[in-house]
This record gives sequence, structure tokens and C-alpha cells, in this order.
Amino acid sequence: MAVKMRLARAGAKKKPFYQVVIADERARRDGRFIANVGTYDPNQNPAAFKINEVEALSWLGKGVQPTDTVRQLLKGAGVWAKFKTKAD
Repeated sequence: MAVKMRLARAGAKKKPFYQVVIADERARRDGRFIANVGTYDPNQNPAAFKINEVEALSWLGKGVQPTDTVRQLLKGAGVWAKFKTKAD
């Protein structure tokens, strides 16, 4: 079972809001997930990204693979750098 850190869409039509979730890669985009570790709101200026760093680093340490979009958000928040220095 491959586990991914990805975005699950919520919000109204034309007003997206995303939850950063840990989910089995076979689950639907907005379907079942294991854990919710943060949120991303692209409607705000600048876009708001909130993440529980401790929980996200814990999941990354367990081998969870982030999607490309989530990886970029983690890099912007500085979480990816912390994970890379911790892994080395």
C-alpha cells in the first residue's frame, strides 16, 4: 500500500479550498484519508498554507511521498528543508 501526502479539494464552485491529507494512493481525490495535516487556501492574497509541522515530518519520516504540488508548498513553508536535513 503506497501512501501519499496530497491535496483534497473542498469549498464551493469557483472558490477552491484544499486540505493536506495523508491517503492511500488508490483512494479517490476527495475520498477516504488517513490523517489531515494542514490546509491550503489559494483564494487569499497571498495564498494561505497552514501545516502541522510535527505531524507532517512524522509522516514524511515514515515514508509518505508528497505529490509535486504538496512538495512545492512544503518547500515554501520550510518543512521540506527540515525533513531533508533530518534525513541526512
